[in-house]
Amino acid sequence: MSDRRAPEQDEPNDWRDEPSLKTGTDPLELIEQCLASFPEGDARQKLLYKLRHAVTLSQAAHQQRELEFKKVGEVVAKLTAPANRIGILLDVPGEGLARIIVGGAEYYANVDPRVSSTDLKVGTQILVNEAYAVIKTLGYDRNGPILKLAEAMPDGRLRFEQEMGRQSMILQRSTDLVGVELKSGDEIRIDPGHRVAIEKLGDRKASRHVLDETPTITWAQIGGQHEAIAAIRKAIEYPLLHAETFERFKFSQPKGFLLYGPPGCGKTLIGQAAAGSLSKLVSESEQERQLNGDKRPPVTSGAFLHVKGPEILNMWLGESERMVRDLFEQARARRRDGALPFIFIDEAESILGTRRAMRSFNISNTLVPMFCSEMDGIESLRDVVIILASNRPDLIDPAVLRPGRIDRKIKVGRPNKDAAAEILKVYLTETLPLDQDLVIERGGEKAQAVTRLVEEIVESIFRRTDDNRILSIRLRSGQSKVLYRGDLASGAILASIIQRAKEKAIDRTIQTGQPAGLLAKDLLDAVSEEFREGDMLPPDDAAEEWLKLLDHHPEQVVGVSSFRRGRQAEERLVNQII
Repeated sequence: MSDRRAPEQDEPNDWRDEPSLKTGTDPLELIEQCLASFPEGDARQKLLYKLRHAVTLSQAAHQQRELEFKKVGEVVAKLTAPANRIGILLDVPGEGLARIIVGGAEYYANVDPRVSSTDLKVGTQILVNEAYAVIKTLGYDRNGPILKLAEAMPDGRLRFEQEMGRQSMILQRSTDLVGVELKSGDEIRIDPGHRVAIEKLGDRKASRHVLDETPTITWAQIGGQHEAIAAIRKAIEYPLLHAETFERFKFSQPKGFLLYGPPGCGKTLIGQAAAGSLSKLVSESEQERQLNGDKRPPVTSGAFLHVKGPEILNMWLGESERMVRDLFEQARARRRDGALPFIFIDEAESILGTRRAMRSFNISNTLVPMFCSEMDGIESLRDVVIILASNRPDLIDPAVLRPGRIDRKIKVGRPNKDAAAEILKVYLTETLPLDQDLVIERGGEKAQAVTRLVEEIVESIFRRTDDNRILSIRLRSGQSKVLYRGDLASGAILASIIQRAKEKAIDRTIQTGQPAGLLAKDLLDAVSEEFREGDMLPPDDAAEEWLKLLDHHPEQVVGVSSFRRGRQAEERLVNQII
């Protein structure tokens, strides 16, 4: 038995002893070795090639299955893994550490080294794992409540006042809010957890008041109103053009103006022209002022803050006062930035009306003192220029109009014939297309034709005939007056007449398909339409609106009647305005 087994054990060609044929060898390598051992042209090679192709396909399919199994395994692991929590970063006390709040509870957590330190901003949302380690930053939450700031504390924290019965809150600033100038009344968005102030929101109303550029209206663009323009130019330009003379007389520059008069007579245009003119003069005098050692910030441009009085009125207690305070603060901020701010308040009587001594709440009782205190903090024209415009100056509180606050009261009256002609020439220019027959009939030259047209329009408006009668007023003295179209003319009405005539010429061009020019009939018809049946007049029961149209003091008017709808001279009493 032992002799038979000895040759098998010692046989050198046993396949188990070959190193290349041990278990675990790649089948493709074995096939390649077999192919190499057969002589070229052996029929068994074809079978081996087919076998190698089948094995290759099998291995590729196996690898694809393993890849799919791996993906499925990753999806299953992700779906079965616990959810990561979202929190807010409150502080970074040290490297690799963070103070966070998650679900209302605070934690002192570690930070994943893969998270960049520049992304760790106070107030941002962070992602934490099961161990409450910060593994990712998600940026600031884009939602959250909005609160009005009550006070920016010296240490950087912010105090917020809430509704009646609720406690005030003190919040810390987010990283991006550190160093941002905040003031009382600013709208601040905070995180939903009420721990961090995240973002300062722009004032929606204040942004509507400010024109980014100084108005480009010039004095030459305002027709008529020579007396009003001369008065305001002397008040605002002379102290700058003749500074030495004013200094010698110890003359204090005015800082506030009141433009009063009927509606549509150019008060807003005069205010804009004053802003443009004064900004230019102040800019030109800055170099000399700086050489004289004046340390105040130089003026490089102008800012025109146009406020309509009713915009400031608000139903919430204290909100109107805050808007007045913010308006002046915005003007001072523009001054610090190098601009000369102009606060132009239209319909000033609506917010600065006379205060009444009564127990019931009246918004004027708080708005007027706020406005006066803000005005008292202004030194001169070089800081802030205030221009008020009103149709009813008798309704403005005397404390606002006293010297030292509103120093100049300038009447902007209705235009006479000459002023009306100047206004019409501003709108009816030689560049407008005129009918050729009209030009020939009026001298053959366009400039002469325009002049003649203006004269005809003025004559049509200021003719004192029964057709031109508009109002009959009775004064306290017993005197009665009849007012005609010319007595109620204004720059706005004259501009509207030209606009109506242009519409007629445009409509004629569209209807005929041929270029058409302005006709004299277009302009005269426009005059009749503008005044027709008193369309420009207020309703019969609007006594306040009627009194705004008159150049008489309201206390002197006891009766008003209109001539529209065939009424001749019957009068109706109006309530006395006190």
